[in-house]
Amino acid sequence: MEFRDLNAQYEALKPRIDAAVARVLAHGRYIGGPEVAELEGRLAEYVGVRHCVTCGNGTDALQLALMAWGVGTGDAVFVPDFTFFASGEAPALLGATPVFVDVDGRTFNLDPERLEEAVRYVEDSTDLVPKAVVAVDLFGLPADYPAIRKVCERHGLLLLEDGAQGFGGSISGKMACSFGDISTTSFFPAKPLGCYGDGGAVFTDSDEWAALVRSYAVHGKGSMKYDNVRVGVNSRLDTVQAAVLLVKLEAFERYELGTVRELAALYSDALSDSRLALPQAPSRYLSSWAQYSVLLPEGADRVTLQARLKDKGVPTMVYYPRPMHEQPAFVGKCLCPSGCPVTIRLCETVLSLPMGPCLSRVDCERTAALVGTLVEGNGRE
Repeated sequence: MEFRDLNAQYEALKPRIDAAVARVLAHGRYIGGPEVAELEGRLAEYVGVRHCVTCGNGTDALQLALMAWGVGTGDAVFVPDFTFFASGEAPALLGATPVFVDVDGRTFNLDPERLEEAVRYVEDSTDLVPKAVVAVDLFGLPADYPAIRKVCERHGLLLLEDGAQGFGGSISGKMACSFGDISTTSFFPAKPLGCYGDGGAVFTDSDEWAALVRSYAVHGKGSMKYDNVRVGVNSRLDTVQAAVLLVKLEAFERYELGTVRELAALYSDALSDSRLALPQAPSRYLSSWAQYSVLLPEGADRVTLQARLKDKGVPTMVYYPRPMHEQPAFVGKCLCPSGCPVTIRLCETVLSLPMGPCLSRVDCERTAALVGTLVEGNGRE
């Protein structure tokens, strides 16, 4: 069993993916080929925004969005403490100060009440300028954007949706990657929609910001690539990856998203009587299930449990073992007003189980049975 079986996914799509790649090799437009523009149009339509700008990876997407807003030294950018490093790395790289905020223990996403407290702390107790919020759609579930948007409006903050794991999720039918003033996603291979290398995208309804992102992504270009009107970066999605994504996007829409939701329901039903805390989606929210993550009960030995599951052929992962405010790279370079106790508890107890559109129902049921049994026996059958 694979944690996320990318080989099986490729085999299911092999004829179409091979043909798409062969077309790129035939026309030879490896950078900026027609597949890139086609993909951007289809992604924008799927998400429901005016503009999609593809780029080199999901981290670049975050950085490009913040560059379009002029985020830099002296600015405070509010980031959930329970997330991947890139969410805080992007503002820090531009000279801004990440302010880490605790999350909701049921959804794993940014807690709007803790966000309000953190913004007020920065306003009242620091010389930093509150500039933006990076809200993360962790494990595939959109963050609480209705409540987060209200905090942003009260304090004049820009809202950046980090949808690296959230592509395909929704709230009341509105798609993830459309909730921010600018939103981003990643096409890292293991994401809900992944390519066969690195890739990312930026989404917005703003003509101005979309134009700035396009410029910054190609060395700050103006009318053409040798007209450099600002200092930018080099971050482009290559044509081969765009071709792969066009094939995979169709499969994602047609059946993969439905399959992972069925598997998540199967997990939840099979584990409903266990001592595990299961992932929760609020009413009207749909997850794209980038991960199926559970919380172990107090006193459970996660290391032993993982080892026993591995012995049985069941791979697991820990996302994430350390809060962002405790990362060595952020020592002396961040704020964490509340200490983030919920995040600390999640880092100690979270465990992600195999997931993906090619996980069989048999393997899903077997994993759930093994996890439930081992948790009851504290690592022993």
